[in-house]
Amino acid sequence: MSARNRSCSSSILQACSSSSFTRQPSRVLIVDASPPWWSETCTVLCQALEDFFFLASSLAGPVRLPLLSVFAISVQLECLLPFVQVKGNLTRLLSCVEELRSLPQEGCVRQRGSLLKQAVLDSLQQFKQYMCHTAHGDFNSNFVEVTVLTCQSGQTVLRQLEQDLKNSDLMSLRRLLVVHITLQQSLSDRSPACSLDTPSSEDDHEERGSCPLLGTEMELQLVEGTVVALENALKMWLHDQGGDREQLHLLLPPSLTAQGSTPHPANNRPSPVCLKCDMQERLLSPALLPSTPDLGVKTESMHDFQPPNKSLANPSAQRLRVVKVLHADGVCQSVLYGLPLVIRPTSCWQLDWDEMETNHQTFHALCHILKTRDWFLLVRSDPGSGSGSGSGVFSYYVLQSSGSLSLLLKPVLTRELMLPCSLPVSMEDPPLPALATVESSLEQLEKDPVFNPLCLDSNLYLHLRFRGLLTRSSQPFGAQGQGRGHRRGASRPPEGSTQRQGRQSQSRARATVSPLPSIPLNKMPRPSLNLSHSRPCAPALFFQDSYEEEDPLIIQGLCK
Repeated sequence: MSARNRSCSSSILQACSSSSFTRQPSRVLIVDASPPWWSETCTVLCQALEDFFFLASSLAGPVRLPLLSVFAISVQLECLLPFVQVKGNLTRLLSCVEELRSLPQEGCVRQRGSLLKQAVLDSLQQFKQYMCHTAHGDFNSNFVEVTVLTCQSGQTVLRQLEQDLKNSDLMSLRRLLVVHITLQQSLSDRSPACSLDTPSSEDDHEERGSCPLLGTEMELQLVEGTVVALENALKMWLHDQGGDREQLHLLLPPSLTAQGSTPHPANNRPSPVCLKCDMQERLLSPALLPSTPDLGVKTESMHDFQPPNKSLANPSAQRLRVVKVLHADGVCQSVLYGLPLVIRPTSCWQLDWDEMETNHQTFHALCHILKTRDWFLLVRSDPGSGSGSGSGVFSYYVLQSSGSLSLLLKPVLTRELMLPCSLPVSMEDPPLPALATVESSLEQLEKDPVFNPLCLDSNLYLHLRFRGLLTRSSQPFGAQGQGRGHRRGASRPPEGSTQRQGRQSQSRARATVSPLPSIPLNKMPRPSLNLSHSRPCAPALFFQDSYEEEDPLIIQGLCK
């Protein structure tokens, strides 16, 4: 990875807030590997676990999954993996998957309910001992979440766990999730009520309301028995679980309606309409995987996008292969990330004139077809023009058409980097008072038919100016005048023509404009050494060349 890519990666990691991922719970995975269902789910579950462990153990940045323990219920209860840190522990995680694969797929299991209860209690006791005898490290959560993977009826397992654990000490258990893996032949027999995240019958709610497990969330989730579906269920662990308070306040102008106008207690003015929201990641940044430089080729600059050239005399061009046509209305913006690049027909002078004209016409035809048919193109990096690392990792992009003779290139999300995100759709209209409040607030905003980013000023230039001046002025006096003091401390020649000639040659070396007519040495005035005067030079030249030579007092005076 180039130096710029490393700096970009570090900046992305620093962008993570210090308050993010500080409440990540430890995880316990209980796999119901009892026959005969284990023979139908063993392959897909072990493959999903392997893929997830490859990803979770390689992620840089804040700790998303601090501790993990794995239990298996087969002929007997087995602890395949005691609590271990996930990051950097791939070998132990893969050995756990191999032990899962080796479990018997035939046989008879008795008292499965008691084994589930024992697995939950053993995991909580194991977590308590780990927290007492081990330093917490990069996490400070004292809670654990238990996930049970089973092919049995999820509602039956949930009721059984509620009944068996009602008299147990579950103080460190924050959430108990039962994941019902639906097999292919049972998908058509599934009732609509089973698709809910939690049981919806009134009897279940009444029983849960009188149950002493109120401090623990108990949920039921249905997952199809495929590798992708099980991966998504496991990737839920990588989301930020710090839901103690809201993460975003969206401020709208004050509403003019009676319901939305609340005077501010300080100035008695109408308060803005505040919408309190939570935020959720849609994808994992490729910068979190520094060991795969080919994944998500950077588009922040042309230097990052172009492949490294072994020969500067014959630079190679990046090759993108078109693999699919996409309808524009079928591409979700949440799967696009990174900074876009503009693509236009080349004007390289090394091409033949006829070849350049043909290339320009073909490019024009492509833009015209994509624009008229409202199409996007899905392109993939050609392995022949990769970064030379030999990893075989592909990067995908989307080409969007525009009104001009150009295309827009945006990186697109892949399966490995996608995080599960539930986006509920409301089929009902919002209440009328809420509609009136929001409409009254939005009517006060200025409306622009065309967005012009040139009208937006972020005060970046002002910030960079003061930052640069502050950095210069905050340097110690000795550091700024170190070079000057070193020259002054050297052996001085006797005052006379030699010293004057040295100063004259130094001034000529610093000049960036045509010098004034030369003055005889005997008539040249000597510069004053007072702090209130600078050297006799133009202000622009003083800022550019003599800035670091001057004292902080002079710089602060100029800033005023």
